[in-house]
Amino acid sequence: MKLFSYWRSLASFRVRIALNLKGVPCDIETIDLLEGDQFRDSYLAVNPQPVVPTLVDGGTALFQSLAIVEYLDETCPEPPLLPADPTGRARVRGIAQIASSDSHPLIVPRIRKYLTEDLELSDEQLAAWIRNWMGAGLAAMEAHLAAGSDTGTFCHGDRPGLADLCLVPQVVGSRMFGCRMDPYPTAMRVFETCMALDAFADAHPTKQPDFPSDA
Repeated sequence: MKLFSYWRSLASFRVRIALNLKGVPCDIETIDLLEGDQFRDSYLAVNPQPVVPTLVDGGTALFQSLAIVEYLDETCPEPPLLPADPTGRARVRGIAQIASSDSHPLIVPRIRKYLTEDLELSDEQLAAWIRNWMGAGLAAMEAHLAAGSDTGTFCHGDRPGLADLCLVPQVVGSRMFGCRMDPYPTAMRVFETCMALDAFADAHPTKQPDFPSDA
């Protein structure tokens, strides 16, 4: 397998965690989103949408982080990333999608570029935009985790799964942009539990081969 990734990409972070949890070896090829590597013809031939991650397994190119994660869960079923029961699976997918579908898409590089270059937001306005939407996502996740009877050591029960591999990048990304974490004690408890595991810690942006030495 080959994963097209970028150290700072929260979506790539999710897939790296899943690969680690599954124990699936994978070569990583850097697509520098800030340098525009995603617009090169060679990458667009793999994924016509100029974003990461893309996972290539044999002759198949898989795209969108949660689709990739569920593919890994189906093809490498141990350990499972989703509960066995339909209600549990729906809850876990819902928590995961707060980050992957509602919050994170509003702060990715192409959105930030549009806000600053087309709408001419200042750096201060951009920072406020990012903190607003990342914080909204964390607040929603916190509410579900704090109130949910199925919340355990991890987001759902006592083993890491799909919701956790979305929560952890959400927290890391929020910290990158200066969000306060104290309003989210349940989420932070789960986050710290996850980060004590090698599968999560080794997937962290600062552990990636393309992490810049001067960052």
